[in-house]
Amino acid sequence: MYNSFIVSEKQRGLLIRDGRFIRMLEPGRQRIFDPLGRYEFELFDATGMFASPWAELIAKGHPEIAAEYFQTVKVEEGQVAVVRLDGRASFIVRPGETVHVWTVLKTVEVETFDILVQPRLTREQLVAFEKATTVVASPLSNIAVVNVSEAEEALVFFDGELVETLGPGRYGYWQIGRKVTAKLIDMRPLPVEVTAQEILTRDKVSLRVTLTAFVKVVDARQAALSTPDFQAHVYKLVQFAVREAIGGRTLDEVLSDRVSVDRQIVEHVRAAIGGTGVAVTELGIKDVILPGDMRELINKVVEAEKTAQANLIRRREETAATRSLLNTAKLMEDNPTLLRLKELESLERVTEKIGRIDVHASSGEGLNAVLDRLVSLRARD
Repeated sequence: MYNSFIVSEKQRGLLIRDGRFIRMLEPGRQRIFDPLGRYEFELFDATGMFASPWAELIAKGHPEIAAEYFQTVKVEEGQVAVVRLDGRASFIVRPGETVHVWTVLKTVEVETFDILVQPRLTREQLVAFEKATTVVASPLSNIAVVNVSEAEEALVFFDGELVETLGPGRYGYWQIGRKVTAKLIDMRPLPVEVTAQEILTRDKVSLRVTLTAFVKVVDARQAALSTPDFQAHVYKLVQFAVREAIGGRTLDEVLSDRVSVDRQIVEHVRAAIGGTGVAVTELGIKDVILPGDMRELINKVVEAEKTAQANLIRRREETAATRSLLNTAKLMEDNPTLLRLKELESLERVTEKIGRIDVHASSGEGLNAVLDRLVSLRARD
């Protein structure tokens, strides 16, 4: 005969008879006399959103009850609403959506934004709205977050159209009715390694050349729009430039004048890359690799050159010594006094040596031995 149930403090209930709404049920024990089984009741959590078809029916059929228990939020196209419960952003209502929020337990505030006029959120709004949930499920998130580091710039696109360029920082955009994408560009010099380029010199020698270039973006917008990949673009330009520079030189010219080759490559690349928003700060040949048989041949050539240089130096020294002797002989021939001085100098050396021989003789050495030693000393002098 009686239906008895309990409505908790954070709940509200609907009393329904024969499929029609009768009244709201307050917290406490409810006891309904129902001998014919005509009554039904539904319980709802009254701390958030009133998500039930009954909410729309009550708002239209019983506006005074709706105004007492919940608030209706209806969003027009081109706008978005943020619902705050007790000051905290809790729900984001997308364009064209209508929701109902209980007002019996929490303070409800609704803030509306025109996302066409103001697509970017402020820093405070981003922090407040980022964790808010979407009332109606959607394949797209509500807010697109773009994080840009200190050494980067970001290009922001709405549905593929570039709208602005950002410096370092954290940014948020309403991603409702549009697809927001961002492209990050590193503004520091970046190395580009061009490896193992097979090139034929003018004298038909095959070389493998490795180069290193440093590329720096000077205009992020121009770099992003002029080429799909500016690093790959620079890579191709360096390939063309090195083939032109080395293909027009012989092997000896390449090996002996690397500075000129590097300069020609750099000038060619900088001229070709002028309008892309990218600058080549440094570029140079790192390695030149020769075939095995060519390396052996060059080693033999170098060895022969070094041997010839050594022989030349030795001949120069011999010539210098001979020239010195010739000059001395001419001086003695033209100057008898100089010749006499030379003889006296030789005699002094012989006398000194005879003195040393006398010492040996006094120690018991025979006279013949002393004379033989003297003859050998004179012959040596």
